[in-house]
Amino acid sequence: MIAAAPGADLEWLAERLGWRARDAALVGRALTHRSAGGADNERLEFLGDAVLSFLIAELLYREFGDAPEGDLSRCRAALVSGETLADVAEALEIGARLRLGPGELRSGGFRRRSILADAFEALLGAVYLDGGLEAARAVVERLWRPRLAALRAAPPPKDPKTRLQEYLQARSLGLPAYSVESISGEPHEQLFVVRCSVAALGASAEGRGSSRRRAEQLAAERVLDGLETRRAGA
Repeated sequence: MIAAAPGADLEWLAERLGWRARDAALVGRALTHRSAGGADNERLEFLGDAVLSFLIAELLYREFGDAPEGDLSRCRAALVSGETLADVAEALEIGARLRLGPGELRSGGFRRRSILADAFEALLGAVYLDGGLEAARAVVERLWRPRLAALRAAPPPKDPKTRLQEYLQARSLGLPAYSVESISGEPHEQLFVVRCSVAALGASAEGRGSSRRRAEQLAAERVLDGLETRRAGA
């Protein structure tokens, strides 16, 4: 994708994020995928991930004063998940601003949700470096307020790995074991196959996902489904 003029990036950022950056080169780097060559956004993504996690934790701590740690952790996981970040990035139309290499352009990388999620984190990292923590906090609060309100109305359920662990602990059984069966695909689009096993119950199931964490969650969910079916038939 052809790089936009630096000034255009700054205008877009001001309109979409409510922050007028000073360093056009930094913003351009945040929008540059590694496939484009040169200085890319991976280091900024690393920084933005940490900044976002902190700011969401702070926001939850402030807004949900009576919530226990477990509930806060589940809410944070939902708010900083790859799916949520990709939704935010799509709403901001980040894909239209990305600098991608020819291969990623041909394969529709500007629509790939993992790339969009990473680019948003990189942009937040750039906002932090350019304007400091207060600027990043203002961006996060502006974009996450509606999601915070939705959480108040319907808190996220416990994830399958947590539910399986609690199920087993309540029965004084051992913890489940997770093993990676295989990893396939290109580095930017891998498929993980993970097996979840509960030795004490002779139960196991496989899960497949674009990340190890996602595959583990699906495997745990399938083990839980099998245990529920077993109980129903008992």
